[in-house]
Amino acid sequence: MAVHRCDWGNVSAEMIAYHDTEWGVPVYSNEDLYEMLVLGGAQAGLNWSGILKRRAGYRKAFANYDIAKVARFSARKIDRLIENPAIIRNRQKINSAINNARLIAQVQKEFGSLANFLWQFVGGKPIHRRCRTMKDIPTVSEEAEAMSVALKERGFSFVGPTICYAFMQTVGMVNDHIVSCYRYGEIKKMTSRGRRRS
Repeated sequence: MAVHRCDWGNVSAEMIAYHDTEWGVPVYSNEDLYEMLVLGGAQAGLNWSGILKRRAGYRKAFANYDIAKVARFSARKIDRLIENPAIIRNRQKINSAINNARLIAQVQKEFGSLANFLWQFVGGKPIHRRCRTMKDIPTVSEEAEAMSVALKERGFSFVGPTICYAFMQTVGMVNDHIVSCYRYGEIKKMTSRGRRRS
């Protein structure tokens, strides 16, 4: 019996794996959330498939997303990252990822964790949309706009509303699998039981 996925989830082996195991699954780990902020910023102007191909390179380059370690990256380290072919060699994006790590320390101090801060924009639980086609899936929402404003006010960069909405989809704040996709029901059932991927 054929498995029905969202159309974008069938384009490559990497995208199938990502669609089937990660996209839309709630994430609460600070490191995993930071990873998706970094990758979301890196994707700006590019495609997600290309970012996934560099994922291992990003993990190595950014100390497995140890936020405290990344926050201490020196100017010399940044210069080395600019020469690293395993990641997107864009100084603005690299500086953003490091600066955002430094800002997360204040967020954690104030809210207890990055997860507490970010999940507040959806009331602490996933939103399950009922999109029937890919055209029904929005690219931005009120929640994403609020998240973007709050992050920018704190000095974060590469966190525009569209990037924030894609981030929310990725980390399961929004279940935007189309209703005929087999993962829509699986994720809805999973989140109703309060399961977490951390």
